[in-house]
Amino acid sequence: MQNPMLFYSTNKRSRAVDFKTALLRGLAEDGGLYMPSELNNFQFSHAYRQAGIFNFQFWKILRKFIDIPEKDLEKITRESFNFAAPLVKLDKNLYVLELFHGPTLSFKDFGARFMARAMNYYLTKSKQKLNIIVATSGDTGSAVAAGFYGLPNIRVFILYPSKRISKLQEQQIATWGKNIVALEVKGDFDDCQRLAKQALSDPKLRKKINLSSANSINIGRLLPQMYYYFAGYYRLKTLYPSAEGGSASDGKSYTLNPIFVVPSGNFGNLTAGLFAKRLGLPVNKFVAAVNINSQIPEYLRTGKLKQSKTRLTFSNAMDVGNPSNWARIMDLYHGSPSAIKKDLEASTVTESETEKTIKEVYKKYGYIADPHTAVGLSAAITRDSSGPTIVLATAHPAKFPEIVEKAIGKKFPLPPALRNVLDKKKLSLTITTKEEFFERIKK
Repeated sequence: MQNPMLFYSTNKRSRAVDFKTALLRGLAEDGGLYMPSELNNFQFSHAYRQAGIFNFQFWKILRKFIDIPEKDLEKITRESFNFAAPLVKLDKNLYVLELFHGPTLSFKDFGARFMARAMNYYLTKSKQKLNIIVATSGDTGSAVAAGFYGLPNIRVFILYPSKRISKLQEQQIATWGKNIVALEVKGDFDDCQRLAKQALSDPKLRKKINLSSANSINIGRLLPQMYYYFAGYYRLKTLYPSAEGGSASDGKSYTLNPIFVVPSGNFGNLTAGLFAKRLGLPVNKFVAAVNINSQIPEYLRTGKLKQSKTRLTFSNAMDVGNPSNWARIMDLYHGSPSAIKKDLEASTVTESETEKTIKEVYKKYGYIADPHTAVGLSAAITRDSSGPTIVLATAHPAKFPEIVEKAIGKKFPLPPALRNVLDKKKLSLTITTKEEFFERIKK
């Protein structure tokens, strides 16, 4: 790439940098999140949208952002996305895009695997070492641990809230060892995220050691997550080959501008979808399906974003009171609530509605959904739509056996990826304060 794209900070108080710098730094020097400077300037042709993007052509999109030689970028992309993302039809206009077929059975495998390989590419070239800090409310930690495990140039610190994630999730995070350091924080996810941001924005600490993040605050994890929105659209189009306003084989007219319903916590997943739409992906609307912790539905109603203490829910990976990526969405729409609402709706789903949806979706369609996907399905089912709706299924239901088995009234076997971690020894360390965390990083 002759003229690599630059990335600016949402706080706009530090200089713009190239992708390598943004990736390895994680957070901008002024504490802001990196944004691509030319996101709105791309014009995706109709032909290019249909050019087999799902069949590993996604690297052609990423090369617009990433200054890695094409041959190497294609290899990284192929290795990162080497598992399926099937589109499952539940009803005439209701689909589930399953994103949990990666090694840790979570959608976060997509971004984590790509980011690990991209970071290792740059670090190997420059012969540098890096320390990664990750705050997780569930699946991010396991995906990052699996993606980065054993890489010689990288050490990873994973902060997770004590007693606020499932036993299986904790086992997936806290049993690795080697270059993966699991830190059990006495608090909730917002406390974990606060510690991560304090470390990443501390100039004294950063002078001593190289630090970055693997949360969705890192643009290097966000950009590859655009992949499955294109994949979902491409798969939907194969069901309606005469799309773009034509008629399908049953004689009915279809408009292939799907609605994407996204279970949302820290809003990185949804931000990636908004990026894809700006690149030209035909999307009618996005719906942020949130649990009782999110204040985003209230913001879209009033234009005011309140702060609140998080409460533990069935969909614990979405227990986020202050979503970091909302800063990116505000920047993308120039801080205009009315502009945001043209592309985005938000729906709050209660605990009882989540449990009820798991039960009813299984009874009606024979489909087993995890609590996070159930939040998305609940929002989709209660929303009146005449066009295709795609719900992102973000985690395998077996990761939440107590909740799911109670709702559907039957047990189901654990997949090998989960069964194999149950008997492993927990290796996490408990921390409470910023000082404890900083000392641990310095060791």
